[in-house]
Amino acid sequence: MPRKSATPAPPPLDRARILAELREAGVPVPPDELARALNLKRRERDAFERALEEAIRAGDVLANRKGELLVADKLGLVRGTVQGHPDGYGFLVPDEGGDDLFLSPREMHKALHGDRAAARVTGTDRRGRPEGEIVEVLARANRQVVGRLHHERGAWFVEAEDRRLSQDILVAPEDRGAAKEGEIVVVDLIAQPSERTEAAGRVVEVLGRPTDPGMEIEIALRKHALPFRFSAAAQAQAAKLPPEVRAADLRGREDIRDLALVTIDGETAKDFDDAVYCERKGRGFRLVVAIADVSHYVRDGDALDGDARERGNSVYFPRRVIPMLPEELSNELCSLKPAVDRLCVVCDMDIGPKGAIRGYRFYPAVMHSRARLTYTKVWRWLSEPATREGKEARELGGQLDDLYALYKVLAAAREARGAIDFDTVELALIFDDEGRIERIVPTARNDAHRLIEECMLAANVCTADFLRAHQHPALYRVHEGPPPEKLEALRAFLGSSALSLSGGDKPQPADYAKLLAKIDGRPDEALLQQVLLRSLSQAQYHPDNVGHFGLAFDAYTHFTSPIRRYPDLTVHRAIKACLAGKRYVPKDTGWEALGLHCSATERRADEATRDVERWLKCWYMKDRIGEEHDGTISGVAGFGIFVTLDGMNVDGLVHVTELGRDYFHFDKLRHALVGERGGRVFQLAGRVRVKVARVDLETSKIDFVLADEVAGTRASPGRGGADAKGRP
Repeated sequence: MPRKSATPAPPPLDRARILAELREAGVPVPPDELARALNLKRRERDAFERALEEAIRAGDVLANRKGELLVADKLGLVRGTVQGHPDGYGFLVPDEGGDDLFLSPREMHKALHGDRAAARVTGTDRRGRPEGEIVEVLARANRQVVGRLHHERGAWFVEAEDRRLSQDILVAPEDRGAAKEGEIVVVDLIAQPSERTEAAGRVVEVLGRPTDPGMEIEIALRKHALPFRFSAAAQAQAAKLPPEVRAADLRGREDIRDLALVTIDGETAKDFDDAVYCERKGRGFRLVVAIADVSHYVRDGDALDGDARERGNSVYFPRRVIPMLPEELSNELCSLKPAVDRLCVVCDMDIGPKGAIRGYRFYPAVMHSRARLTYTKVWRWLSEPATREGKEARELGGQLDDLYALYKVLAAAREARGAIDFDTVELALIFDDEGRIERIVPTARNDAHRLIEECMLAANVCTADFLRAHQHPALYRVHEGPPPEKLEALRAFLGSSALSLSGGDKPQPADYAKLLAKIDGRPDEALLQQVLLRSLSQAQYHPDNVGHFGLAFDAYTHFTSPIRRYPDLTVHRAIKACLAGKRYVPKDTGWEALGLHCSATERRADEATRDVERWLKCWYMKDRIGEEHDGTISGVAGFGIFVTLDGMNVDGLVHVTELGRDYFHFDKLRHALVGERGGRVFQLAGRVRVKVARVDLETSKIDFVLADEVAGTRASPGRGGADAKGRP
C-alpha cells in the first residue's frame, strides 16, 4: 500500500504568522477570533500572546477602539521613534528612513521623548515639513524620570531634567513621600500621558538639592539610564574570584614574566588594560603589547558578562568612574598592576625599519609588570635624559628609548599612509575639594601619549588582520568616509574659499591629509578644520568591515581595552576561539545587534559626560557674569552663534537679537549669519569678544552678548568673524 504523506508541520507561531493570518482575513479581527483561525492548542496560548505583543510593539499590528486587530501597513501609518524638543513640539523619526514627521505640542501630549509610535501623515506645516498625528503609542520608553519637584497652586509636579521630556509629571500628595519642594527626585511613572490626561508619577528616591556636590553626576546617571549598580548576581560572582593569579590559571599560557613590560597611563588611572615592551631587532623592532585577559574571568553569558554587556563601556566622569566591571576585576585582578603576576593576551609584533608590520603572533600568557609609569614621568625621561635618576629609570631607560624610536617610525608611516590628524587643543578641569571646577588649564599632551597610542593602533590593526585571516566574525571599529550629502556641502564650502578636496566622489584619507597640510598656517585654518571634521561620519561598531577612514586602515578593531569596553572583550573571545580552532558566537544576540548596542552605549556615555561637564562649567561661570573674554564661533544657527571661550572650552550662545540692529540671514553653505543691511558676517571659527550675560544652572546654558555692542561700538569685520564676502 502506498504510504500516506505526512501532514506538513504548521509554520512557527511568531509575529510573521500572525501578520500573515491578519492579511488573509482582510478585515479587522478580534484577538479570540484570530486565535481560533490559527487553530491554537491550549499549550500554544502563551506563545500566541507573546507573539501578538511583539507584533504590536513592533508596530506591525494595531488595535482599534473595539479591540480588533489591524495590519498597520493597510492604514498607511508611519512607525518610528518620538524625538521631543524642549519647546514642546517634537518629531517622529521613521523606522524606514525618510523625512521626519513634525509633531505639534498637541500631538506630543500623547507621548514622551523616546516612545515608539505609529503616526498618520496629515499634511505639511508652515515650513514645508511633513506633519503627523500620533495614532498609537507602540512602546513606552520612560519608566522612571529624574527631575526637580515643584509646588504651585496646591499641585505637586516634577519638571524633568531631560528637557526633551517637556511635559510635567504630576505627583499626588500621598505619592510625594518625604520629598521637599526644589529637591531632585526620581519618580516611577504610574500613568503615561495621553491625549486627555497628564503623566503621573510616584517619588521613589530623593537625591537632594540641585547644588549638592556630585548631584550633576547623580542626575546624569538617571537621565541617561546609565546602569550604575551591579546586580546581586554579578557582585556575588566577583566576590568569589581569587585575589591573585593561581597556578591552575597558567595552564596553556606562555610565560613572559622575564620581559620588562611596563604600563604607561595618566596619574589618576587605576584600571591598567595594557602593558608594552620594545627591543631592537636588527634594523627593526619587536613590539609586545600585553592586554589584560578579562575573558578568562568573565565568561559569555555569566552574571558579570550580563552586567558588562548592558553597560557596554566604563563611563569616566570628572572625579568619578562608573566601571564596566566591578572593582575587584577592573582595579585589581585584571588590572596590570606592577610587581604582581597577571594573565594577559599578547600581540607580539615584528615591525620593520619603516613601520611596516612584517609579522605578528597572538597568544595567552602570564606577565609581571616592572613598573607603573605615567605619561609625565616617561616624557620627562625621554626629553631630558639627565633626569633619569634612580634604579627604575636606569633599568627602563633603554627600553623607553627603543619605544620612542619605534614611535617615530610608526608616526612617519601614519603620515605616509595619509591618516587624518586634526590639530586640537585639549583642556583639563582642575577641581576643588567639593568637586567644583577651580580652574581650566591646557593639558600637556606629549609624545609619551602618542607613543602608547601608536602601539595600541598597531596591535588593533594586527587583531583585525588576524580575525579576517581566520574568517571569524567580530565587531570591527568602522569609520566610513563622508556621506554624499556632506561631501557635496563640503565641496561647495571649500569652493567659496578657493580650495578643493581631491579624490572625486570618493575622497581618501590622504586627500583630507593633503588639504590639511595645505591650509596649515592660514588665518582660516581653524574654520576649515572644523568644516572638514564635520563632514566625516561617526565611528561605530559593526561586523561588516568597511575600514577606518580617519586612521586610513583597511581593517581595524578594538582589542586593547577589555576592562572598559565590551567590544574588546568579545574580540578577545574571538581570538581565543581562533587559537583553539573553534568559533565564538555571542549568546542571546547577533553580531550586528551587539554592534548597534555597543555603539549606542558609547554615545550614551558621551552624552552623559558632556552633560556633567556642561553643568560644572556653568557653575564655574556663574560668578563671572560681566566678564569679557575672547572666543571662537563654534556653531552657527538661524537663532544665533555659539561661542567657545579661549583657554576654557566654555560654550555659550549669542542670540541673533544681540548681534546688532540688522536682519541676519542664515547662510547654511558658508556656516554664517549675514547682516542684510550692514553686511556684517558671523562665520564658523570667526573671532569675537563677548561678555558673560547670564548663566542658567537649571538648563546648563550660558548667554553671551557681544562686548563691542555693549560698549556701543560696531565691531570691525575681522572681530565679527568675516567681511561681507566671507573672507576671514
